[in-house]
Formats: sequence, C-alpha cells, structure tokens
Amino acid sequence: MSAHKRSRSLVRLAAPLTLLPLLLSGCSKVSGLGYEEGLSSVNDISLSLWQGAWIAGGVVGVITFVLIIWPAIFHRAKASKGEFPKQTQYNIPVEIAYTIIPFIIVAVLFYYTAVKQEKIVEKTSTYAHEITVNGFQWSWQFSYPEAGPKAVVTGTPAQPPTLVVPIGEKVRYTIESNDVVHGFWIPAFMIQIQNLPGVTNSLEFTANKLGTYPGRCNILCGRNHSQMLFTVKVVTVAEYNAYLETLKVSAA
Repeated sequence: MSAHKRSRSLVRLAAPLTLLPLLLSGCSKVSGLGYEEGLSSVNDISLSLWQGAWIAGGVVGVITFVLIIWPAIFHRAKASKGEFPKQTQYNIPVEIAYTIIPFIIVAVLFYYTAVKQEKIVEKTSTYAHEITVNGFQWSWQFSYPEAGPKAVVTGTPAQPPTLVVPIGEKVRYTIESNDVVHGFWIPAFMIQIQNLPGVTNSLEFTANKLGTYPGRCNILCGRNHSQMLFTVKVVTVAEYNAYLETLKVSAA
C-alpha cells in the first residue's frame, strides 16, 4: 500500500475518534454517562464534574491513540522501503509539552473537584430533618430523632433495612460506625461518605425524585462486606410524616 493510501486510511480511522467528545456531549446536552440528572441535590452539583472528566478523558484518549497509530503506520511504510526515521535522543519542546499538558489537566480537574466537594459537604442550619446512619458489621441502623430516641430501624444481612426520606426537603445525615470503617454509598445519588469509628461525619442533601434506590457499603470492611446492603425509599412529605408517627408508635 502506498504512503498516500495509508494516509487516507489513517484519516478515515482517526476522524470518527475525533468526534468522541461530541458524541459524549451530544449536540446541546451532555449525557449523564450512567447517572440521572436531578435525582438529588448532590447530582445537581456533581454531574457536570463527572461529565467533564469523561470528556477530558475522551479527548486525551483520542490524541494518544492518534499519536501511537500515526508513526506505527507511516514509519512502517518507510521501513518497508529501507528508509528508517531519524533517530533523536530527545526533543525538548515535545517533552515540555508532554509535561505541561498533563499537569494542566490534573490541575483543572483538582480545582473543580475541590469546588464541588466544598458545596457538597457544606453545613447549613436550614435542614428540615435529621437521620443518623450507623454502619456496623454487617448491616445498617437508621435512627430518626424526630420520632424519639427509640425510633430506630436496624437491618441484618438477611433483611437489609430501608432508609425512608422525604422528597424535596433537606435532610442532615449524621454518619457513625460502631466497629470498623464502612462506606455509606447511594450510587444513584452520587453520594459516598465514610462511617468512621470514633468520628462523626455529617452530610446534607435533598432527594428530588420519588422511588426506591439501592445503597451499600463501598469500603471493604470484612468478611461479609458484600451483604451490607440497604434501600433508600423517597416518599412524599405526608408519607414521611406518617412514617415517623409509625416509628413513634412502634418505639412506645
């Protein structure tokens, strides 16, 4: 195959790849890339960072792929004719570019991650409800102080508990652990925070869509780690208040 034909082949190969960022972003709206927009207040903050990281990764991947394939094709064509590319020990401009560009990418991602994180963990005095989340080997315990000190839902590996939360109202979650490090994780809500023994963490967020969502521990906490499951059930405010009344009665 001639060098000209190889050039045309490479262009045909690279052209679709250069469209990857556009395919990821769509014409006017970026894909959630596995996450649904608007499920929680954390999604509203985190989703753009998640999308941006994938788009940046796609651009870097396309450029890297082209830089690998280009010399592999054209230098091979020259080698077949007995022509070998010029050998150089170093190329200062290229090496500087290869150092600065990744540094800029990491710095930008770090900046936006720090900004988003500050918004997610921000504490306010405007939350409407409070729930305590206690992780233990090998399940979860959810306490509802509004319903009294004995309003506690405790799960087991055989019967994972349900975390009931109201739609559209901010809840402060107090995160605790009685034994080892666990990870309170609600994948659909883009939320994860560690349950640390001897340390009390807290997180505030609002669930924005009715439904049930899986939750689990995402920190390897021991032998039965995989059984530390729970369900998040988002209900109307009226249903949530009725649920609190049910807990009061059962705790009496």
